[in-house]
Amino acid sequence: MKTAVILCAGHGARFWPYNEVRHKAATPIMNRPNVRRLAESLRQAGVERLIVVVGVHEASVRAALHDFELPVAFIRQNPPTGTAYGVLSALPLIGDEPFLVAYGDIVTPPETVRRLVEAFQGSGALAAVVAQPYLPEHDPRDWIGAVAHQGRLRRIEGHSADTNYRLGGLYAFQPHIRDALNAHPGLMTSVPVGGMPPLEAELAQTLQTLLEQGQDIPFVEPAGFLVDMDKPWHLWEANARWLEYEASRLESDRISKTAQIDDSAEIYGKVVVEDGAVIGKRVVIRGNCFIGRESHLTNGAMLMGTTAIGARSHLRDYCHLLGATVVGNGCIVGHGAEMDGVMLDGSFLFHYCEIMGVVGQRVDIGAATVCGTLRFDDGDTMHAIRGRRERPDFGANGTYFGDFSRTGVNVITMPGVKIGAYSCVGAGIVVYEDIPSRKLVLLKQELVYRDWGPERYGW
Repeated sequence: MKTAVILCAGHGARFWPYNEVRHKAATPIMNRPNVRRLAESLRQAGVERLIVVVGVHEASVRAALHDFELPVAFIRQNPPTGTAYGVLSALPLIGDEPFLVAYGDIVTPPETVRRLVEAFQGSGALAAVVAQPYLPEHDPRDWIGAVAHQGRLRRIEGHSADTNYRLGGLYAFQPHIRDALNAHPGLMTSVPVGGMPPLEAELAQTLQTLLEQGQDIPFVEPAGFLVDMDKPWHLWEANARWLEYEASRLESDRISKTAQIDDSAEIYGKVVVEDGAVIGKRVVIRGNCFIGRESHLTNGAMLMGTTAIGARSHLRDYCHLLGATVVGNGCIVGHGAEMDGVMLDGSFLFHYCEIMGVVGQRVDIGAATVCGTLRFDDGDTMHAIRGRRERPDFGANGTYFGDFSRTGVNVITMPGVKIGAYSCVGAGIVVYEDIPSRKLVLLKQELVYRDWGPERYGW
């Protein structure tokens, strides 16, 4: 299959606060824009050219694919009217040949794409899809799902509790899918009674129409994992899954000749150390680790899990990284700071911070900012996404700092709160609820003055 269509046009409103300065498809996954990783997976599967449908924040998608090794054509869909119409707009550039369609915000290993191509080419079907079974902790009502059995789709229904698989945002089509796309009703009609679908042309409805016409639609399951970055916690999950995937493929150390590793460093795991990187005195690494070019780990930095550090970052002075953690390019994690989660490019943690969650781009975390991570009931936090309450199965109790935000000293965030892009949280504030974007929040306190002096002590 020579051509693939990548859909990157939608608003991504449920991804707030990380949808305000970039398209979610351009969000970094292990320090590379996801749409570029996806394009590379398509190239490895034999794709020779890309058609990318863009709309909201299109510049971020164009920048992410700049100088990509395959020919890339961009089609603007503005305003976005749905994934089915996005595919329809790309058809004039495809011609009379089979093609792939990928949602730009899905994160899955390259093997998933190859698995789909192999299944489709041997099927003779009009369409084939990637679908994954629900785990016990998943709520089918969060997704567009399918009833599937023995490798075939039986029915598709949006946000229904009566499905056993969810669509994975990766499809293969024959060129005469055009007729079914042209017949799209403009919204998802296959929903539970009272389901209230939005007025947008969802590609899943075209698949349901094909099923009603008696078409056979095979599916394959993802190879390992598939994360659809729909909500803010999916950004954390996608980075963690990809990091563990890359770490599992390490067979030996890969250390640049220009890297420096001090003899006092303790390393228990495989490491990838790029040009000019430094692992200095008393550094401890427990787990597989990726260290980008010209990054410096010095003076007792401790990495206690699978970690990835971007280029030109500085971890120093007994800072502490936990779990599967990704630190972006040009970041600083300083004196006694702790981090568990994801930091995007250019963010700073200083002086006894304790952060768990996602720190957006160029975020300045004030000294002693602390994330509450454990509720008194030991449960997971319920989140409100565009008015709908849901409980994440990953990252429910993390804090989500939007891009270009900052906190003052001694800020405390409660589990699960989100701080909007371009917002500031003043010193000493306890954040109990989400803070909108572009807001300055200051603590107003009442002071009581009383006379005091030596006479109070008997003089």
